[in-house]
Amino acid sequence: MSRKQDMVDALLGRQPAQAVPVWELEFHLWDQASGGHVVLGEEFAALSPAEQERALYANAEIMLSVSEDLCFAALTVPGGYWEIAPGQPAYYWLPGEARVRQVKILRQLAGDLILVAGTGGVMSMPGATEYVAFCYQLFDAPEAIDERAQATLERGLQSARQFRDLGVEAMFTASDIADNHGLFFNPTQMERFILPYLRRWAEGVREIGCYAILHTDGDVTTCLDAFAESGLHALQAIDPVAGMDIRAAKARVGGRLCLCGNVDCGLLVSGTPQEVVEQTRNLLIDFREGGGLVLGASNAVQVEASIANYRAMIDAWRAYGQYDTAPQAT
Repeated sequence: MSRKQDMVDALLGRQPAQAVPVWELEFHLWDQASGGHVVLGEEFAALSPAEQERALYANAEIMLSVSEDLCFAALTVPGGYWEIAPGQPAYYWLPGEARVRQVKILRQLAGDLILVAGTGGVMSMPGATEYVAFCYQLFDAPEAIDERAQATLERGLQSARQFRDLGVEAMFTASDIADNHGLFFNPTQMERFILPYLRRWAEGVREIGCYAILHTDGDVTTCLDAFAESGLHALQAIDPVAGMDIRAAKARVGGRLCLCGNVDCGLLVSGTPQEVVEQTRNLLIDFREGGGLVLGASNAVQVEASIANYRAMIDAWRAYGQYDTAPQAT
């Protein structure tokens, strides 16, 4: 058996033979974990073609070495350009063809490690710069929202096919549809603009032989059954900051939808290793039985996170995440 098989079993709602798999939506601590330097974003774009090719191989070596060290069952490849805020690019991206080339190199060197790619496919909440205009369109021009949702789906499925052909086995759409107060879209809007496209995206990803994962922040408790019936394999985040209760979520959709994440990102940034161990231990002891669980942070593991805290999470996984030797709850 392998970590890959553990991940497949979890995604299919089964209990793995060996351990709860470990996977991160995005991992930003490559440098801290390795002592090396992963070259991404604008720094990468400024290199000459020859320097870029060397950087892609060096990136792959670091990512795969750290993935082995931290016992990852799957690795998310760098995404395309996007901005956290206007003029503030995200960390984990590569330009255009470099992203494709990085995936090819990773697949060449990665053995049976599952590669995961963000493809998009389902519309998200609007960003700050378009918030007001989008909200007006929801009521005054819903046909424009229909067109936007359809275009998002088509781009997502095209991207999924491209990455499948490169050897990526799992796809996610990062589609925030809620905040800490609940869903952004009302029930009628969910049924028109979100859920039909989520079902079509999940079906399309399954049809090409890949696993379909939804990432969304916020409290999506009211949509758990809809997600479980959509064709998705997994939901990532189970956002504790928004008050989501993974215990209630597993009781509701366990066996129908794999749950990924739930170690509080804020704790990885500002907590202590002992606090991280305690939260991870409780999560694993409470929810490992029956499978359908992937351990990870509740969102991306940010560059501000403490590598000591992250290693504490992995230490707790080694102690409590193994199915054949894991201590039982008392």
